[in-house]
Amino acid sequence: MAIETRAPNKITEPDNDISHLDISKLNITLTESPKALVAPKTLRFGTTFTDHMAVATYDPSTGWSDPEIKPFAPLTLDPASSCLQYCSSVFEGMKAYLGPDGKARLFRPELNMRRLEGSAARLALPPVDGNGTLELIKRLVQFEKRWIPTLQGYSLYLRPTIIGTRPALGVAASDIAMLYVIASPCGPYFPQGLRPVSVLAISDKVRAWPGGTGGHKVGGNYSPGFLPQQVATKQGYDQVLWLFGEDKRVTEVGGMNFFVVVTRDDGDGYDFITAPLDGTILPGVTRASLLALASDPVFNEAAGLNLHPVERAYTIHDLVQWSSQGKLAEALCIGTAAVVVAVNKIGYEGKVIEVPEHEAGLGPVGMALREKILAIQEGREEYEGWSVLCE
Repeated sequence: MAIETRAPNKITEPDNDISHLDISKLNITLTESPKALVAPKTLRFGTTFTDHMAVATYDPSTGWSDPEIKPFAPLTLDPASSCLQYCSSVFEGMKAYLGPDGKARLFRPELNMRRLEGSAARLALPPVDGNGTLELIKRLVQFEKRWIPTLQGYSLYLRPTIIGTRPALGVAASDIAMLYVIASPCGPYFPQGLRPVSVLAISDKVRAWPGGTGGHKVGGNYSPGFLPQQVATKQGYDQVLWLFGEDKRVTEVGGMNFFVVVTRDDGDGYDFITAPLDGTILPGVTRASLLALASDPVFNEAAGLNLHPVERAYTIHDLVQWSSQGKLAEALCIGTAAVVVAVNKIGYEGKVIEVPEHEAGLGPVGMALREKILAIQEGREEYEGWSVLCE
């Protein structure tokens, strides 16, 4: 039989709010058959899963159930569940790292929780207790700590997910839901490591649109991108660069935020440019963190850089012009899974927009940002309280 226990009661005050996820009532069932760890360098992103998962369910009359940590296993769903019929599902992407002190930590998880709350609200799913969910995630990480690889650039990827489970076919919001969290040890998102990727710019399909759900991590945002990705792959490109509107504004690349490093006309360093959060752009945690670092004089001085972060609309025609003028210094894919990856080629209307290649894979800006963010994530450096221990 599995081993059952109950977490220590750390919350003593009563809470009658049914949207509250009461971590003090956490039930824990441990597996009797722990899996063997996988050699880190054989890991492929999102294919290996740990021994346990965290689960809670929501009922409109009673609110969130007592949360559980239990052995990883398939879910049981009604075939008419809202998530299967109408894609009422949202999720987050987070990572846990093992620091030099041997402690597991998360990177700015409060941003993920606020985004999860907002995504659920956008799909009219039941209210999410982000703070309670974060405590549940921390507990799961504590139990799965042995799965966190110790190699630099490796981590335990966490996927908190909320799905609508209303068992009915009527087109309506789901007032019943399931929250679950699964964990997967992972290495670099792209198997080639720091080797740059190529992207194909397209405008006949769009990832997001004004008033839509592009600014949220909604399951339905991703599957429509699979066909354009296949088209890009057939043409020899790694990812899709999404353009929008008649002016062909640059938005995102694949499921990641996109940045360009452009030499300033006045010779005063570089503009570090990305699209603004206008509702079509996902407010990435890594995106926000790199913008903060780029505006930090201490970081710039230590890295020997002079970055000017800019959030503004720009077009594919701007990229063409900057490249032809020799001002396009770097192009970067940014995200939780990939962290920072360079782009060396942008295909557009049968032509190629060249981006300088660098011997190290990343240019000086991308490399400095990547090394700094990993140092913070892995607990080798402290910065602004961004690293949160799982205690």
